[in-house]
Amino acid sequence: MKNKWIKQIGPGPLVAAAFIGPGTVTVCSMAGVRFGYELLWALLLSIIATAMLQEMAARIGLITQKGLPEAIRSSIKQPLPKLMALGLVIVSIVVGNAAYEAGNLTGAVMGLEAFIPSTSPLPFGIAFQPFPLLTGLLAWALLMRGNYKTVERFMVGVVLFMSMVFLVTALVGKPPFSELITGFIPSITSENTFSILALIGTTVVPYNLFLHSSLVAKKWHAPSDLRYVRMDTYLAVLVGGLVSMAIMVTGALGNADKIEVITDLSESLKPLLGDFAPYFLGLGLFAAGITSSITAPLAGALVICGCFGWDNGLTTSPMRWTFSIILLLGIIFSSLGIHPVRLIGIAQLTNGILLPVLSTFILWMVNKRQLMGKNTNPWWANLLGLGIWIITCILGIKSILNVVQNWNL
Repeated sequence: MKNKWIKQIGPGPLVAAAFIGPGTVTVCSMAGVRFGYELLWALLLSIIATAMLQEMAARIGLITQKGLPEAIRSSIKQPLPKLMALGLVIVSIVVGNAAYEAGNLTGAVMGLEAFIPSTSPLPFGIAFQPFPLLTGLLAWALLMRGNYKTVERFMVGVVLFMSMVFLVTALVGKPPFSELITGFIPSITSENTFSILALIGTTVVPYNLFLHSSLVAKKWHAPSDLRYVRMDTYLAVLVGGLVSMAIMVTGALGNADKIEVITDLSESLKPLLGDFAPYFLGLGLFAAGITSSITAPLAGALVICGCFGWDNGLTTSPMRWTFSIILLLGIIFSSLGIHPVRLIGIAQLTNGILLPVLSTFILWMVNKRQLMGKNTNPWWANLLGLGIWIITCILGIKSILNVVQNWNL
């Protein structure tokens, strides 16, 4: 029985490793440094939303045997609404993944900067960062090979080890129990709105929804496999969520008063790792950045090929052109000298704003009886899904208004 369940492990670990990327480490650490345990409730909300939406996306993939883009194409019959829906998905994914890819590459570069400084000033006051280009080329080469499983396993292993260190540090630090409990009481202010949305954006990763549905359709083929899909999904999200909370707690326990560079991020790990902390976190961030830098363009390419009905084999021309363009956009954005921590935060904020758009399609499709048969959502799942959608909409609108009023943030 044990071996049977082990054989049914699917894309869950990859999904977890994808959202425990540089963005999660940076955003959760920043939230812990700035607000202590105050935003643990936002992480809990994010974990619940992730579990629900990933399960819905995976269920759509299993029952329809299609990725989300293909399911959208087959569900909308009228040409104009279909064109508008697919266009909205393409724009959302390309913009979101380009921003997220820039954050991934920047996170990997932050990791490298623990060992080698990378800024090279150019004429006219422009600071060019060469490492995003080199890191992006490494991710591109791995994707072009068409078989990067060995490298992926190694990187995921490093990310999981880094996650264990955060968990141990959070436990050894013995955070005050009363303050932890208080952190699960919701509180939204003008100061923490950006952080809340960034936490949601770094946990409920939109491209993960599309990637998950496609990978589930390739792993499992019968509705009876739904129990394995759910076990794989919930376990991965639970582990990822606990790690995210441990990172926030570790940030709150540390001595840093701001997060600017890798040494600030590693400050909270010094009680456990001492002077080795920056180098350990540097290696972990680099591994997390490379892992996410592979999955983000891959997911974006799957979405675009699915929308247009192109062959989505990893070595086909449409897939290669598409993930190359997304990678190139990420390299450009991450090479412009924008402050690394700020760029990573913007990437997560973009995800949070795009989430209501993409979750709308998921909630609509998972309730179509013609598409899902008897596997549509129960009423309580729709109620929770609607609540999450409303919260992300409100936060997204509030964040956009804040950006318009405060261009210098």
